[in-house]
Amino acid sequence: MTSAAGGAGDKLSPSGIPLKTAYSPRDTPIDYAGDLNDPGRWPYTRGVQESMYRGRLWTMRQYAGFGTARETNERFKLLLAAGQTGLSVAFDLPTQMGLDSDSPRSLGEVGRAGVAIDSVEDMHQLLDGLPLDTVSTSMTINATASTLLAMYIVVAEERGISRSAINGTIQNDILKEYIARGTYIYPPEPSLRLISETFRFCAAEVPNWNPISISGYHIREAGATAVQELAFTLANTIEYVKRAIEAGLPVDSFAPRLSFFFASHNDLFEEAAKFRAARRMYARIMRDRFGAADSSCRMRFHTQTGGVTLTAQQPLNNVVRVAIQALAATLGGTQSLHTNGYDEALALPTEQAATLALRTQQIIAYESGIANTVDPLAGSYYVENLTDELERRAMELIEKSDELGGSEAAIAAGFFQEEIARSAYQHQLRVESGSTVVVGVNRFTDDEPPPPIPAPDFSRLEQGQRASLAELKSRRDTAKVTTTLAAIERSAEEMLRSDKAEPMMPLIIDAVRARATVGEIAAALGSKWGHYDPGA
Repeated sequence: MTSAAGGAGDKLSPSGIPLKTAYSPRDTPIDYAGDLNDPGRWPYTRGVQESMYRGRLWTMRQYAGFGTARETNERFKLLLAAGQTGLSVAFDLPTQMGLDSDSPRSLGEVGRAGVAIDSVEDMHQLLDGLPLDTVSTSMTINATASTLLAMYIVVAEERGISRSAINGTIQNDILKEYIARGTYIYPPEPSLRLISETFRFCAAEVPNWNPISISGYHIREAGATAVQELAFTLANTIEYVKRAIEAGLPVDSFAPRLSFFFASHNDLFEEAAKFRAARRMYARIMRDRFGAADSSCRMRFHTQTGGVTLTAQQPLNNVVRVAIQALAATLGGTQSLHTNGYDEALALPTEQAATLALRTQQIIAYESGIANTVDPLAGSYYVENLTDELERRAMELIEKSDELGGSEAAIAAGFFQEEIARSAYQHQLRVESGSTVVVGVNRFTDDEPPPPIPAPDFSRLEQGQRASLAELKSRRDTAKVTTTLAAIERSAEEMLRSDKAEPMMPLIIDAVRARATVGEIAAALGSKWGHYDPGA
């Protein structure tokens, strides 16, 4: 017989935490003021606002990017009409990598993974008719984040909207690109300096804009556990904050605008506990390491349901997975949420799937009762124990990163990458052995083929984007473009030698306004900074 306290029937959470059959107060001694406290009070375990969803629901921010700017604009308008409350832009790989659509390296990739943006003219089409002074926009962009932010600012100003009135986020998290995703351009040192410069610029010029969204999502998508997602995201945070302070920025001048991005996977309670642990860890790190004020210790984060958890087999099962993951995110107190379409393991989400994903959020918000009280899982012996254990294990990994010299050094040593690769391999072995059940994949299977999903004509799309870019280059003021790019090159060179380089963001804005392209601006920076080679 197995006792209520545990024993032969014990299981492991997806992060490898041993789970008892039942939990009691003995398992979860709580210092209420130090570990939990009331919602809206340090260490913010129970939420960053006193009233949380009773005062305001999370932002329903569906992620979209479809080939051309015009097509993506149409999807945004559809989602806003369906009740979406924020925008989230997916860019194609060339845009993420600092390549224009007419680059030989872009061949076959234009518009495939998101929207192709070559110039501010494309950005105008993307945002046409959208209320930029009232709707916030999140842009999943990293190496070219400063350029895309500059384009957003120029579009707003050319429409008569002040940069101080716009509201949104650039992901701008280059460290996780070296760890998990690979859409980097420059080496870490100049990349980190550019991020610090963006912090400075946003604090002074774009006060309602989040200059970074530090992402655990892509770390998790690469195969990390919830513990590793927490640890590596916060280790990267420590590096960014340290670099900004070294660049002369007082911590409280930029920390209130730091934002985060996490994944939500299928284990309802571990995921909800992860979000609670993340807030507490961040609050303690910011106060203890950097002396930040309480207002700078509030972790605000966006959540996306787990793309890697979606299956091509029996794709309608993904509707249930997404609902569970969205419930975990909202139980955990997310500030905004994207719910994946059930068909995303097959292709870009159809209109039907995208609308159903949004409806999933709306049903949770308005029908489940989840918004009636703050942190409804608080005091659960199980959830509080999981929250404590996730924090303890994640802090152990952060301490290992510290011992290696911090996040940049740990990345160079391959520490994060090896840890994630090991976890991903072990998970795959469990799926293949059947010890981790994936319904429709290794249990309860059938022989039904996945339904066909129509795909855009990417060849035609690419040709159209190249033609549009050629037309822009033929009519712009070439001399003005050359002058603005030369100024960027001078500042990039100075940035390598000194902390007193001419501020970069105003120069990028000048180049964007002159109709310089994403690829041209990236090339100007790369001519001085070089390109990152992970094997070097």
